[in-house]
Amino acid sequence: MEIQDWFPIWNELTEEQRDRIQNSLIRRQIGAGTVIHSGSADCAGLLLVESGQLRAYILSDGGREITLYRLFARDICLFSASCMLRSVQFDVTIQAEKDTELWVIPTKNYQRILAQSAPLSNYTNEIMAARFSEVMWLLEQVMWKSMDRRVADFLLEEAAIEGGNRLSITHEAIANHLGTHREVITRMLRYLQGEGMVRLSRGTVELLDQKRLKELGYT
Repeated sequence: MEIQDWFPIWNELTEEQRDRIQNSLIRRQIGAGTVIHSGSADCAGLLLVESGQLRAYILSDGGREITLYRLFARDICLFSASCMLRSVQFDVTIQAEKDTELWVIPTKNYQRILAQSAPLSNYTNEIMAARFSEVMWLLEQVMWKSMDRRVADFLLEEAAIEGGNRLSITHEAIANHLGTHREVITRMLRYLQGEGMVRLSRGTVELLDQKRLKELGYT
């Protein structure tokens, strides 16, 4: 994968700017479960995901997590360069959900080019707007959608990501994604199992009736 795969405005940068980005790239291999970025005090740099899967989430004062969005191959993570984003007033944690290979552009280097290049500035703003749209969508789900519908939507999303109906995931992990307590998720999953939509076993949720899950999620 080439650096221009992440930047559709690559040819609008000057040769010097392109060289500066290329020469500053740092390659990293991250094991599943590793926290790459933790809060506004951290400034890991701009992350360019080559393969694998990252999760961006926030943590409440009470220790509850809620997933904001996921990042996959060819995605860019801006929140990992939070010291560059002075308007961001909340702490975001970035964690590898799967073994991940990525490139890092040091924040100071990217910020210097950003100040010089209108195309890069506009593209960065587009990425930020897209991420905040995902956060606003999540806020809408939390405020207006019942937990059984959110769980149904989450299971369908996971099945699409994993490419199968059998999900290796714990009730605690689902609770962390959805910002609730494990007991709530256990109750919802047992309800779905009683309705014949899923089958539960230790550390596994098997989707038996995706059609009904979709109907529940869209209700």
